[in-house]
Amino acid sequence: MGSSDITSLALVCLAFLDSPQDYLNGHNSVRAAVGVGPLTWDDNIAALAQNYANQRMRDCALVYFRGEGKYSENLAIGNGEFTNTAIVGLWAAEKPNYDYNSNSCAAGQVCGHCTQMVSMNSVRHGCARVQCDNGWWFITCNYDPPGNYVGQRPY
Repeated sequence: MGSSDITSLALVCLAFLDSPQDYLNGHNSVRAAVGVGPLTWDDNIAALAQNYANQRMRDCALVYFRGEGKYSENLAIGNGEFTNTAIVGLWAAEKPNYDYNSNSCAAGQVCGHCTQMVSMNSVRHGCARVQCDNGWWFITCNYDPPGNYVGQRPY
């Protein structure tokens, strides 16, 4: 097997390890745990997310785009083994920081990524992941209809 064959095989394997289904499964597992219906994958939203992620490759900056105002959004950057499954897990790990009764995050904690994941308003989503010029990863997920509004419980 030549080096180009090995490279092609490695890219195919990575594609299976980091699939849109990873995003969908992770989101829907968290949603089911709080009694919210599943999201569906939307190729158009994913294409918009991919286009935006491609624009962030040079700087890897956490600048919100929100799909031209049509969608809500989760963003993340990271290095190392920053897979689709890993980022969904990081967002989901914010769940203990959210207090449903007060509809707020614990003092000094972040919970907005998780509350977006479980927003009952959102029923479709699309995500994208690119490796930035600095070697880090940039991930964006857009949600339709938008959710996660301040003052509104996610579910």
